[in-house]
Amino acid sequence: MDPEMMESLKVMLQTRPEYGEIEGIPLVKTTCDIWDQIWRFKARSDDLLICTYPKAGTTWVQEIVDMIQQNGDVDKCRRAPCYARVPFIDLNPPKPFPSGLEEAEAMPSPRTIKSHLPVQLIPPSFWEQNCKVIYVARNAKDIMVSYYHFQKMNKGLAEPGTWSEYFDAFQNGKGESVRMQANEWERAATVPWGSWYDHVKGWWEAKDSRRILYIFYEDLKEDPRGEILKVAQFMGLELNEELLEKIILHTTFQAMKENPMANYTTLPSFIFDQSVSPFMRKGIVGDWKNHFTVAQNERFDQEYEKRMSGSSLRFRAEL
Repeated sequence: MDPEMMESLKVMLQTRPEYGEIEGIPLVKTTCDIWDQIWRFKARSDDLLICTYPKAGTTWVQEIVDMIQQNGDVDKCRRAPCYARVPFIDLNPPKPFPSGLEEAEAMPSPRTIKSHLPVQLIPPSFWEQNCKVIYVARNAKDIMVSYYHFQKMNKGLAEPGTWSEYFDAFQNGKGESVRMQANEWERAATVPWGSWYDHVKGWWEAKDSRRILYIFYEDLKEDPRGEILKVAQFMGLELNEELLEKIILHTTFQAMKENPMANYTTLPSFIFDQSVSPFMRKGIVGDWKNHFTVAQNERFDQEYEKRMSGSSLRFRAEL
């Protein structure tokens, strides 16, 4: 990155960003500013879209997909950081940096593209082109903990507030803005990309009418072999035993944590401050037990039962 551009970005990120809303979904304001362009994005028939609610295993599946596409060639998979290999179409950093949209449009086919958008906000061309989508879902308790730590270290998102405030905002689905003084606003804990409940259920309901492979983080932790084979089959590719073992080995949490092309350490600390929390933090199922109080767990379970009532979608919060 050019030193002048780096310094420009550093100055811009001294203040955490504001949020806007698209159809009730809170998104970083710079994303809202180009929403018309995102909505009109032209998908190609051979695009592969990886979509998740944030902190559900997005980078993990990106690495698995890339390893499959590159036939297990580790050097090719380290040709660039994951965020450069898989453009993030929801992302619109300050200029002069390109948006994820611009990066995707400049990329030759076949493209793998990333998004955190709920299903109703996915650009319609993905459906018109009958694109394949891999959706990764993770239990809400672990998501909440991981997302809280991520928002603390990611200067591209607003401060998450205290754990207690964030807990309430996550259950609420987005949080609220609070007026402090005339013409001044302080953003309370806010959860970008909106309600986890609506996100996972919306994609679950869409999977029967679209080319969507819906997989679970917990299944991938428990049976990486079976889930990686499932992903490859969905992509229309076969893996022999040697290649499968290689992909499993190079996409373990520890291997990715040590891989600068996957662990986001190529980003400067004024963007991702990994002294606050590492991007690759724990990668386990059940870490929520180290953060939820007994009262919070009871409140969560009551809300969860109410919000997930009537859905056939099932999650495991421990293995």
